[in-house]
Amino acid sequence: MDSESDQQPQRPAHLYTGSERAYDPEDLVMARGQDLTPERVEKARKLIEEEGAKALERYLP
Repeated sequence: MDSESDQQPQRPAHLYTGSERAYDPEDLVMARGQDLTPERVEKARKLIEEEGAKALERYLP
């Protein structure tokens, strides 16, 4: 029988919210569960410029 903790999804230890430390566009792409590509990183950079930390924090608890 699995314990309750075995059933809980584990958060990646290498992802942080903007309030914990500075973040970059690559963090936003990874938080979305996407592969890093130059196009996605550029879109993430633009979104961060427009929305600030809110752009990343909507994907991380």
